Amino acid sequence: MEVIVLPTAADVDMRAADVVAAQVSRRSDTVLGVATGSSPLGTYRELARRQHEGELDLTRISCFALDEYVGLPVGHPACYASVLERELARPFGLPKGRVRVPDGSRPDLERACCDYEEAIARSGGIDLQILGIGANGHIGFNEPTSSLSSRTRVKALSAQTRLDNARFFDDPADVPTHCLTQGLDTILEARRVLLVAQGEHKADAVAAAVEGPVSAMCPASVLQFHRAVTVVVDEAAAAGLALTDYYRFVADAEHRLRQEDA
Repeated sequence: MEVIVLPTAADVDMRAADVVAAQVSRRSDTVLGVATGSSPLGTYRELARRQHEGELDLTRISCFALDEYVGLPVGHPACYASVLERELARPFGLPKGRVRVPDGSRPDLERACCDYEEAIARSGGIDLQILGIGANGHIGFNEPTSSLSSRTRVKALSAQTRLDNARFFDDPADVPTHCLTQGLDTILEARRVLLVAQGEHKADAVAAAVEGPVSAMCPASVLQFHRAVTVVVDEAAAAGLALTDYYRFVADAEHRLRQEDA
C-alpha cells in the first residue's frame, strides 16, 4: 500500500487526478470505477479541467459506479446516476451509456445486482477503482460488519451514513434506508485502487483502514489485502496515522529514483 500525505485537500485532488491521468494515458479505453460521495468530486473537477483544456482525453473511458440508492425516482437530483451525470459524464464528454450505475429502481433488486456484476465482468473488469471512505470506515456502502467476501448486493445504510448524507436532501427523513453497492470482494477485483480522503473527520477511519487490523468493523481495512492500492490524504485526514514520517520517506525516495531514471 502506497500512502501519500499532502498539505491540503486541493493537493489531494491534483495528485489523485495525476494517478487517473497516468492510467488513461496508458490505456485510453480504461474502465474506471467511480465513487459517488463528496471525497472524489475535486478529483473529477480537476480531470474535467484537464479535459477542457486539452491536456487529457477522457472520451474513450467507461465507468462503473460503486453504488446507488434504492427507491429514489429516476432523475432525482440526489441519486447517484444524476450526480455522476452532472459531475462526471457531461464534464468528461462521455457518450450516453458510458457510465453504468446499479439500478436501485428495479422491482427485482437481486437480479439488478447480478446483472451489474455481469456487466463489470463483460467490460473486462475495473482497471482503476476510485474510492472515498466514510467516517465509519465504509467504502462504497459496505457498512461496518460487511462480509469481506461480499459481492454487489442490497445493503441497509447505517444511521451515521444517513446522517452524513442528509445534506444532499431537503429533509433528512428523505434519505433512503437501503442501497445497492458493490461488495468488498468486488472492489478487490479491480486491478488498481485509489483511495482519497480529506479532513480531520476522516482521520480515525483512515488510520483504521491503513494501519489497523483487517476487520469487518472497518470495511476499508480489507484494502490491505490488495496488491496495488494508493491512498492520497491531506494532513488533516492523516492525523491519526502513526507512520506518517515513514510514508513521506518512501515517497521522497521514490521521487529521487524517478529523477535518476529520467
